[in-house]
Amino acid sequence: MRIHATRMALAALSAVAATAVFTAPATATSFDQGISVQPYAHISEDGTITLSGTYHCTVPSPMGARLQISAGVVQDGTRLGVGGGEAHCDGAEHEWQASGSLRLTQGIHPGPALAEAQLNEVHFSGLMPRSIETVAEDRQEIRVIGHQ
Repeated sequence: MRIHATRMALAALSAVAATAVFTAPATATSFDQGISVQPYAHISEDGTITLSGTYHCTVPSPMGARLQISAGVVQDGTRLGVGGGEAHCDGAEHEWQASGSLRLTQGIHPGPALAEAQLNEVHFSGLMPRSIETVAEDRQEIRVIGHQ
């Protein structure tokens, strides 16, 4: 069975077009939702690191989904997730802050690092999460500042 060159070209073009339409970059937001992380993090005297930033979101879906913030820092191959809490969705911009202990993750220190923040839509089935979808994300190089 022989496939005509024109058909082959149309099939390839259709596949590329479908990929372009149905994919979005990792930093995309949906339904006017967004999150940002500040260009610095602080380590306190007690060994706690704190990340912060801002977010905005519209009212979550009526299907019982909740929007939650998660954040983390990566430095020299060490990764530490620091949580973030639940988002208050009213369309306005809000500040967020998340802290985590360095007691068990001693690879994080003052200097350059990568910070990540996500706004996640969590769908529940009863009391258990059924699915989690990232609806906004920010990832950038930051500076970790030690206590003075």
